[in-house]
Amino acid sequence: MSPKFHQINQFIRAPKLRVVDETGKQLDIMDRDKALDMARAKNLDLVEIAPNATPPVAKIIDFKKFKYLESKKEREGNKKSGKVELKEIRFTPFIAQGDFDSRILKINEILEDGDRVKIVVKFVGRQITRVNFGHDLVKRIIAELEGKAVGDGEPKLQGKQLFLILNPSKKSPARKSE
Repeated sequence: MSPKFHQINQFIRAPKLRVVDETGKQLDIMDRDKALDMARAKNLDLVEIAPNATPPVAKIIDFKKFKYLESKKEREGNKKSGKVELKEIRFTPFIAQGDFDSRILKINEILEDGDRVKIVVKFVGRQITRVNFGHDLVKRIIAELEGKAVGDGEPKLQGKQLFLILNPSKKSPARKSE
């Protein structure tokens, strides 16, 4: 992403500006030359922050400080952007009920956090001859998570692994506030 370009000091073209001081307090709508004199008196720069507004908005602030604050704001925005992780949970086609239940609980926790889950059914040795048991297990998992997760298409067999990606459903019953 390229950095945003801002007009400063004598490069501002608009004759009238809405001027804001370094604290964010609106001063007034004034001529560009008067605003420039005001900024120079404080040993600061006049930075055009909203050129498309009517009249354009300019801020009296040190330009280096302004650029730092802009980059800090952008980093915060990137941090908060929805990063959805893909977490993998492994099963075997002949899994015991207790292990199955504990993995379902873990999948529920992951889905409540808003992350995606990759269910992998791993076939060992001659188990690959019984792929239908893997498909049955995936159907059982989906039935267990009904309303909480939505499968991403059909389960796919890749080598000796059967996998399916689950996305959290839009309307999660755990998130409803009553």
